[in-house]
Amino acid sequence: SIPGKAGTRGGWTTKSVKVAHLTSVHPPFDTRILHKECVSLAEAGYEVVLIAPHTRDTQHRGVQIIAVKKAGSRLSRLLVTGWRMLHRAVSERADVYHFHDPELIPLGLLLRLLGKRVIYDVHEDLPRQVMTKHWIPRSLRGVVSCAVEWVERMATVFFDGVVVATPIIYNRFADRRAVTVQNFPDLLEFPDCLLKPYSERTRGAVYVGGISRTRGIQEMLESCQYLQDVPSFRLGLAGSFDPPELRDEMEQLPGWSRVEFFGWQERGGVRDLLVDARVGLVVLHPTANYVQSYPVKLFEYMAAGVPVVASDFPIWRDILERTRCGLVVDPADPQAIGCAIRDLLDSPSMAEEMGRNGREAILKHYNWEREKRALVELYREAVGDAVV
Repeated sequence: SIPGKAGTRGGWTTKSVKVAHLTSVHPPFDTRILHKECVSLAEAGYEVVLIAPHTRDTQHRGVQIIAVKKAGSRLSRLLVTGWRMLHRAVSERADVYHFHDPELIPLGLLLRLLGKRVIYDVHEDLPRQVMTKHWIPRSLRGVVSCAVEWVERMATVFFDGVVVATPIIYNRFADRRAVTVQNFPDLLEFPDCLLKPYSERTRGAVYVGGISRTRGIQEMLESCQYLQDVPSFRLGLAGSFDPPELRDEMEQLPGWSRVEFFGWQERGGVRDLLVDARVGLVVLHPTANYVQSYPVKLFEYMAAGVPVVASDFPIWRDILERTRCGLVVDPADPQAIGCAIRDLLDSPSMAEEMGRNGREAILKHYNWEREKRALVELYREAVGDAVV
């Protein structure tokens, strides 16, 4: 069972343990960090603070958000923000420090030297991810990848726990005190009462998340030319461009005339887009990081009852075939993407059934209610004797 506010362990209550989450990269209202992990720990009875770049201190569902000044550049973030966060972290006098960015590994080691319990949260398979970073020269990416993997391996020897976002990442830390906590949807965000019947949905296709070349933005836009005889078709995009100047280039493509661009959205805005969508797109390129990933957008589409068009990667194909919730395509082929969208739009009964199947799979298997138990259990084991 999950410890409650009145629960005890070793003579102390979870309420007597103060937990500080730290991020220098993510926004304070990040879905995984705040809405899922921090809120779940607060509900389990821990006192939780989140130290993150923001304009002011605030609160959210029992979590105290402590603002640090946002860096003006990547270099400033690396050289200055970390020290600001260390100062705020130490002043909080927390029992457990849970950090979410690899650039904060030195801070985590310093906190460990101070006798604090430290947990490292690995959101991405970073050694594979750096191979696609546009700001790292291609000639250096292999060296940086190896260095990152070595640093993570060495540092985690000293930490009290490692939280990883996917089973693939877990394999790198299986000999540590590690637990897989997947970023599956929170069922409270997608209640039955807010889902629209498929026949009442008005938006053709949507994509939600970071917008970049490797996430398939150009192929999505080019796929629109294969839907020219569907005059009502619109592609809804919600997210931020990376890099920002990529938007200027994409706006020059003919497919942009079919786009409704919503920019970055709060959680309620994301939900409202999805429950009105007929097709959800997740056509990421076959980079080493993406092929082994479990993109949260895939599962949020399913939670909203949206049939999916996804890249034909082995683990994604396995999910879609087992749940019968969508179609897989070659993400480098705009025509294949366009034809898959058309197949779903032209067969509303099939699309509706796929949406129901995906929703059912989320309710039974791919949901945050199951995942948060693993997070709380890690805290029980890793920090159970932090306060006596």
